[in-house]
Amino acid sequence: METKKHPQQYFKVLTIAGSDSGGGAGIQADLKTMSAMGCYGMSVITALTAQNTVGVTAIHAVPPAFVAEQMDAVFTDIGADAVKIGMLYSAQLIEVVAQGLKKYAAANVVLDPVMIAQSGDKLLQDDAIQAIIEHLMPLAAVVTPNLPEAEVLLQRRIESLEDMQAAAASLAVYGSRSVLIKGGHGGQNKSTDVLYLAAEKRMVVLEAARIESHNNHGTGCTLSSAIAAGMARGDDLETAVRKAKSYIENAIEAGARYRLGHGHGPVHHFFNYWE
Repeated sequence: METKKHPQQYFKVLTIAGSDSGGGAGIQADLKTMSAMGCYGMSVITALTAQNTVGVTAIHAVPPAFVAEQMDAVFTDIGADAVKIGMLYSAQLIEVVAQGLKKYAAANVVLDPVMIAQSGDKLLQDDAIQAIIEHLMPLAAVVTPNLPEAEVLLQRRIESLEDMQAAAASLAVYGSRSVLIKGGHGGQNKSTDVLYLAAEKRMVVLEAARIESHNNHGTGCTLSSAIAAGMARGDDLETAVRKAKSYIENAIEAGARYRLGHGHGPVHHFFNYWE
């Protein structure tokens, strides 16, 4: 007698973030990354941006109640093995997202505290910064600020590797299980990130050669999504971060050969599949 085979299951990752009409960052970059890393991507859109490689010309925030509806739709039917959080824009949106994450006991939350676009345009209202600290950091498996974002969160300058390590430990006090401070905005020849694993009180320094490219739009979104994809597939946090760093390095290097638009172009999310 034949037994029915169990259907295959996807590794499921939900991105809660803003839309980038230019396709290089935000929801669009997240879904490309998740697909490239073998996951099924879903989205909760928090804001619409009129955006291209040059800059952001307009932002239209999605009503918080509708953000909650999107979260309900995904979690009550499909569920998620990991969640990536990007642009949230306002304190009210942040509180609604935090409520949804707690309601559904969301696991493997990767929080990318998006504040400023690559073009320099502001993507977060001032009152939202404290809301991120208070409502979202305690729910995160990892928080992934770049150097300018970490400086805003801590209200202090970060200028050296020692500063980065101290900053990562300070940010962990807000409740996340780990903190990854990205050093791509530093001026050194190497791109150095610092991962702090709070439970072990352990610092991991991740160094890589700096890749010269004009196409660096969406790198933060891509890295955080890659971490979420790794965790959804069962990797422990440090392994997921190392794989994600390798992925973004290859995506930047492959994307450097292209020209798209008149400003900062995207990385090449599908370098493993086509040139």
